[in-house]
Amino acid sequence: MSKIAVNKTDLIDAMAEASSISKVAAGKALSTFLESVIQTLQAGQSISLLGFGTFGVKPRAARIGRNPKTGEAIQIAAANIPSFKAGKGLKDAVNYGSSTVDIENQQEKQGA
Repeated sequence: MSKIAVNKTDLIDAMAEASSISKVAAGKALSTFLESVIQTLQAGQSISLLGFGTFGVKPRAARIGRNPKTGEAIQIAAANIPSFKAGKGLKDAVNYGSSTVDIENQQEKQGA
């Protein structure tokens, strides 16, 4: 397995090529998707993409931490942490080599 990370530009290039659209259009689609995810999570809602996974927000309680340099106790504020739970289709694609997540097929099976 390769340890090379894919960045936003690489993802835009792959989207443009796979969809036969311009890189500008692919970039706008990706940016719109990411902004929609952010706005939904800010509103405290989750996003469930059948076959891919669920984006959500989990609360983290306030806690006491330590400054590693001085050892002094510090108060760490409570925070909302974005989370992602992979769906079965994504897990299967990663583990069994499927190249796509067949969302339409899964929706038909679920009667959506």
